[in-house]
Amino acid sequence: MSELNKTPSANRLHIGFFGARNSGKSTLVNLLAGQNVTIVSPVKGTTTDPVNKAMELPNLGPCVLIDTAGYDDEGELGLLRIEKTDAAAEKTDIAVLLFSDSDTDEDIKRYRAFKANKTPVLPLIGRVSGSAEKLRARLASELNIEPLSLDPSSPATRDTLINELVRLMPEGFELPSITGALVKAGDTVLLVMPQDASAPKGRLILPQVQTIRDLLDNRCTVIGCTPEGMENALSALKEPPSLIITDSQAFGEVYEKKPEGSRLTSFSVLFAVLKGDMDYYMEGAKIIPQLTENSRVLIAECCSHAPQAEDIGRVKIPKLLRKLVGDGIKIDILGGTDFPEDLTPYALVIQCGACMFNRKYVLSRIDRAKRQRVPMTNYGIFLAYANGILEKISL
Repeated sequence: MSELNKTPSANRLHIGFFGARNSGKSTLVNLLAGQNVTIVSPVKGTTTDPVNKAMELPNLGPCVLIDTAGYDDEGELGLLRIEKTDAAAEKTDIAVLLFSDSDTDEDIKRYRAFKANKTPVLPLIGRVSGSAEKLRARLASELNIEPLSLDPSSPATRDTLINELVRLMPEGFELPSITGALVKAGDTVLLVMPQDASAPKGRLILPQVQTIRDLLDNRCTVIGCTPEGMENALSALKEPPSLIITDSQAFGEVYEKKPEGSRLTSFSVLFAVLKGDMDYYMEGAKIIPQLTENSRVLIAECCSHAPQAEDIGRVKIPKLLRKLVGDGIKIDILGGTDFPEDLTPYALVIQCGACMFNRKYVLSRIDRAKRQRVPMTNYGIFLAYANGILEKISL
């Protein structure tokens, strides 16, 4: 299947497998996938970095299966592997937790952490070296649960596992429409998409592709142009578009050109509403005028691409911050899954639209900021503020 026809990973149900080394995680992942996607070995620590397998499963739909390193790993490398397992846990929509007698205390700790984070958990009895009944009695006493025992050699086990996962599927898991709150059937929507040095050659970026598809699903008429071609696009229309969606970096230019009756938003703002916490992002924006040259700001870019000359997160937003606050402001920029445990040194976190991450992971970042009382906002919200139009965009 072409990559263009695949469901993006960020929109798939993430099912993570967790447990001590050699508890049987990889065996179950292969069983569920129906193929050998991860190495199974009696040697402890065979799985190092998380292994991700995107696939379709009956009654579950598009999924990502995540096989993780055992959280009882040892040594300096083992600690790094455990960090990767912790990061995978933040992305997990359903956790399959294999209890064993090699590190039951840690198993119990992990179970409680998942439940505290409102992550559905499927408890299973993994490989045990002693008495499985003794392990069951402890779990019943301390957690009031009765984990299943699944035999990977049984033909019925895969169906049982899928049925249990369907039962635990989060209510309303499927993401709502990206634009559904802003459009109705028959609306004309103008997409303004800069094609600068940071735009990928020969293709559109993921938020643009997903937004176009969503608009078509909502029976809208979609017109596309660059900021330079916006006036020609508008003149070709009999009526002003109901909605204009632009890259946030072009907010100022597009706002100046937009017709009076057209509403305006950005791809980043749309995805902030879709995956984040807009109330918290808007509260975070109130901190921007309070920043000083002694402040420290974190820019959290979910993509891990190489920096470009016109990059929005690595070049344009820092430039605007310095213009608003002063050259002395301290700015840290992190990409991909790099995100500090301790956010307290920061006066503000500016998060991108997160089209590459699933909603569970984005919300885990926001929850971390909330717990540490650190304000957080979004690229689009920041850029609307910087252009003086935050109160004039559609959310």
